Amino acid sequence: MPQIPDHGRMLTAAVCFAASFLVASCERQAAELRLIQPRLEFDAQVATEFADLLDAESSVNVEVVPSVDNTESEIDALLAGRADIALISNAEPFHRDIQAVMPLYSNVLHIGYTQDTPPASVFELLNGTAVFAGPPGSPSRTMLDDLSQSRFGVDEINYIELDEFVCPDVTVVYAPISPGLLKQLPSQCKPLKLYSIVEPEMIGSGSIVDAATLLNPHLEAFVIPAGTYPAIDPSAGPIVTFAVDKVLAAHRDVPEHVVYDLTSEVLRLRPALAASLPGLFQSISEDFDAADSTFMIHQGARDFLQRDAPSIYERYSGVAEVLVTIIIGLLSGTIAMIRIYNIRRKNRIDVFYKDAIALRDGIDGQSTPFARKVAIDKMRELQSRAFDMLVDEKVAADESFRIFITLSNDIIDDLRRDAG
Repeated sequence: MPQIPDHGRMLTAAVCFAASFLVASCERQAAELRLIQPRLEFDAQVATEFADLLDAESSVNVEVVPSVDNTESEIDALLAGRADIALISNAEPFHRDIQAVMPLYSNVLHIGYTQDTPPASVFELLNGTAVFAGPPGSPSRTMLDDLSQSRFGVDEINYIELDEFVCPDVTVVYAPISPGLLKQLPSQCKPLKLYSIVEPEMIGSGSIVDAATLLNPHLEAFVIPAGTYPAIDPSAGPIVTFAVDKVLAAHRDVPEHVVYDLTSEVLRLRPALAASLPGLFQSISEDFDAADSTFMIHQGARDFLQRDAPSIYERYSGVAEVLVTIIIGLLSGTIAMIRIYNIRRKNRIDVFYKDAIALRDGIDGQSTPFARKVAIDKMRELQSRAFDMLVDEKVAADESFRIFITLSNDIIDDLRRDAG
């Protein structure tokens, strides 16, 4: 086998290196997003599972970053630039710089109490009792503050923080339906029982639940089926409460293509998410309803929702075809009319040709001078009529008109010579 010269091997190596460089440069780098760690333990577990499932093959990498302290909300972290995305409640107040990507799961309001007998009303449940509802600014606290006085008649709620010396009388937590929820609830003092705001048959009959959902569209009435939490109270019936969506949100400055890829990755990983946290992510859909969001929808998520919609060219292609057909028809008709008009003007000048030739042929060597003078006068009259029609645009100043004038002048000259 012939040996490859050294300079040939060097050229081959250089070409391979350049090709590999071009291939590497064409590969799209995975976007790096910071997900703020939620303050509630269950949501923090969801965030960790979510970030772990976005593996190295994903087009988006997510890193869970801790908050500054327990008082910093997820929205505060996004606005401060310490995170790019967050899991936030759809009940949070609207902010222009925070935009929704997609709903992930429903958080259900769990109200647990330690009394031996069920409270007769929400007022009796909350009035004068020690209530744990998560850290300040949490969705459960926000909801209680919004509804306690306006719907339940409670002027002020006695919130407490958890420690080993204080046991709450009432525990209020927004969390997904999960068999492991008992591990998250502070029930170390007395066993908890779940409180039903109204009876299930009262939903849709004008109860306080209907009033709350009417005036707070992000809330929906929710029934926890009997036997969902057998460890709490095996004999408990269905529990009526509220649910609100947990939304994956992003700062408005996150690029549109990154949010598009993030939405696509979440839907791709839906089976894995559902397997890791059963009963949580089954409701994720490719055509989620953006109208239910408290926040504006990020343009990247909107682009994903409209990915199968026809483009503006496809949408109006039929109209464009009709317009082009009409325009071509109008142009063809206009050209045809112009041709007809020119032919009519040409036919008019042809009449003058015939009259001029007839006058010329009507004079011969036997014609008298008077007859020749009459023919010359008629020829000049033909020229005058032709010029009048030219002024009136009944004939065109084209080559035919110039030929007629030349012909008529030649005939007049010939008649004059013969007369002399």
